[in-house]
Amino acid sequence: MNIKFGPAGIGKVKEVEKTFLEYKKLGISAAEIPFTYGVFIKDKITAEKVRIAAEKNNIELSIHAPYWINLNSAEPEKVEGSIKRIIKCLEVGTWLGAKRVVFHAGFFGKFYKDKTYEKIKKEIKNLQKIRKEKNYTPKLAPETMGKINVFGSVEEIAQLVSDTQCSFCIDFAHILARDKDYSFEKVKKIFDKEKVWHVHFSGIVYSEKGERKHTTTQETEIKKILKNLPKNKRIILINEAPDPLADSVKTIKVYRREIS
Repeated sequence: MNIKFGPAGIGKVKEVEKTFLEYKKLGISAAEIPFTYGVFIKDKITAEKVRIAAEKNNIELSIHAPYWINLNSAEPEKVEGSIKRIIKCLEVGTWLGAKRVVFHAGFFGKFYKDKTYEKIKKEIKNLQKIRKEKNYTPKLAPETMGKINVFGSVEEIAQLVSDTQCSFCIDFAHILARDKDYSFEKVKKIFDKEKVWHVHFSGIVYSEKGERKHTTTQETEIKKILKNLPKNKRIILINEAPDPLADSVKTIKVYRREIS
């Protein structure tokens, strides 16, 4: 299995060279930069320092865009703001050498599912056009979501990939919270043609309405994830537990002990 392990987080930007060297020693070869509460790397010089440190230590970078994105809002200014946030991530991600910008696509709100899908598809096609015009290099990666009232089922994300040629993020914790099952076989069948999988995982607390919060990943769940990942894909496995670094290291140990 061609797999890269890493946390959602890079520590303090000014200490990134030291951090990435430590990541390498721990066996970590990927990291997702959490712009979830705002893009905190704002200039090209700083971004390039992060990129150089990542390249030096063989760490593949991705970005998680801000949480407050809704491409299906009934308010045009909120959709416009969402688009601007994603574009900013694409710009900074290009400086960083990041491979993907992961984002939560939107909410159903007062719209029916089919209308929501068409609206989000339209906006992602528009973002794909802008991405090409600006020569931004990261791929757009809408994520499978964990709440039943939020756009982002496995089927919806797969359809976006087909209709817009975007990338994707499979979050198995979210799928568990939404479907009450990891749905491994369904996911493998739906994304069978895709050669590269960007995957999120962690422990998760959920109810009938879906996701409530992320939590530490139990070793039994790590084993389930690792044993059910397809062997013929290149996989980037990002941990989103409250302590993603510790969870990533634990995952690497389980993989080396039982899977590899």
